[in-house]
Amino acid sequence: MVPHLVPRWPAWLFRWRTACTPPCTPGASMQQRTWAGASRTPGLGSPRGAVGTSPLDCRGSSSTSSRAPEVMLTQERYPVQRLPFSTVAEEDLAAFERIIPGRVITDPEELEASNVDWLRTVRGCSKVLLRPRTTEEVSHILRYCHERNLAVNPQGGNTGMVGGSVPVFDEIILSTALMNQVISFHSVSGILVCQAGCILEELSQYVEERDFIMPLDLGAKGSCHIGGNVATNAGGLRFLRYGSLRGTVLGLEVVLADGSVLNCLTSLRKDNTGYDLKQLFIGSEGTLGVITAVSIFCPPKPRAVNVAFLGCPGFAEVLQTFSTCKGMLGEILSAFEFMDAECMQLVGHHLGLASPVQESPFYVLIETSGSRAGHDAEKLTSFLEQVLGSGLVTDGTLATDQRRIKMLWALRERITEALSRDGCVYKYDVSLPVERIYDLVSDLRARLGPQAKHVVGYGHLGDGNLHLNVTAEAFSASLLGALEPYVYEWTAGQRGSVSAEHGLGFKKRDVLGYSKPPAALQLMQQLKALLDPKGILNPYKTLPARA
Repeated sequence: MVPHLVPRWPAWLFRWRTACTPPCTPGASMQQRTWAGASRTPGLGSPRGAVGTSPLDCRGSSSTSSRAPEVMLTQERYPVQRLPFSTVAEEDLAAFERIIPGRVITDPEELEASNVDWLRTVRGCSKVLLRPRTTEEVSHILRYCHERNLAVNPQGGNTGMVGGSVPVFDEIILSTALMNQVISFHSVSGILVCQAGCILEELSQYVEERDFIMPLDLGAKGSCHIGGNVATNAGGLRFLRYGSLRGTVLGLEVVLADGSVLNCLTSLRKDNTGYDLKQLFIGSEGTLGVITAVSIFCPPKPRAVNVAFLGCPGFAEVLQTFSTCKGMLGEILSAFEFMDAECMQLVGHHLGLASPVQESPFYVLIETSGSRAGHDAEKLTSFLEQVLGSGLVTDGTLATDQRRIKMLWALRERITEALSRDGCVYKYDVSLPVERIYDLVSDLRARLGPQAKHVVGYGHLGDGNLHLNVTAEAFSASLLGALEPYVYEWTAGQRGSVSAEHGLGFKKRDVLGYSKPPAALQLMQQLKALLDPKGILNPYKTLPARA
């Protein structure tokens, strides 16, 4: 019997009704027939815990109101023009209803959450949401859309940070939320095969019951889909130990723009036959094909987990602590995170979280995961004695029970939530050589001076990922002008990446050139033209706009 995860939605009871909404593009007005559901998807389009966006979030702390203010349409906020795609007509709705009976949504209230990104910074005006359950249904939908020249916006959990998961104009939203089956799991190899709409947290629970863990962990795990994780090549908190999805994903099933199915859903760890086609779709953000199923390697569940939270007198000491940590903890090291003093001050001021160690210029969180508690404790004790004795660390605390481990992780994971309450936030997610990772923060503090309320840096030091945040009382065009393109130019000067783990989506597509040479951009455009000649898959995303 095929095991099932808990369905994302309850059974839908559909009814007919009519609704009229203002058109958002010329010629898009139409009488709407709505197959309305019982309720909106929990968590879809709304933040879970941490909030913020990249590069800008100016929502402040007014989230207590019963209804948030309407988000400005993307087409009004940004200089973007609609491409010459067809618009959805009544005969298209009828065709979709034949393909997926009862799962064609056109009710504006139902569509509202799926048209707005979860950070409420961009908004499309799609009039159709499709909810297939199988790869075959996705294939029929895309074949029809390809023939009709209808643009399609693939959508998973809608937890992206760069506007890649919601329409820009009136693209049809193709949701994978009902594609939530576990297909197979092998308890010897630890290889999981599942549909793309499985929620990461539910997959984690599923494999942990079988003494394995998912190779990635994200703050949005309660809403994000594994297909979306793969499509955006999500990083997260376990990257240091288990690497990227480019290594742990073994195979994919993908539906191409014309509806053809590419079945590369292998469960082999080693397969050296020809081009590794799955890599084209990992990180492609739904622009080359729609991922419908994933084969992924899951590591064994650690039997002993420890978390140390330490204070360091300077960033040079943070780097030396990291080097010492790698040398002494080796195979049990699973995370090394850092945050500066301003981060801790904001977490304390806005969230009431107290530092467990004495005030320091920098803090690091170290997690170990191993198979023997005694062995891990011995290695960790030796490491702590070394860094405390040498002055690299001035104070620290250690957690071994789950409650205290969660408390320490909260200090790091809730920084974005604290920042969102500090005013207007300009956010950047960059990758830099580890030894230069904090220099950008220091340079910006000097450059911005009193223009900025706070300039803070934190992130995954283990993989060179800096989350740079600048706060101000309100949006300022002059402040934005001082930040961009300076941040991107500075990053490019260090041969870094303008997007370490969030992807490019809609917001960062035009800064791709800071991280990739013209020849690479040209080849990307050629791949897009080859696999999606009509450009119907997630248009206006990932690749720079053509002149």
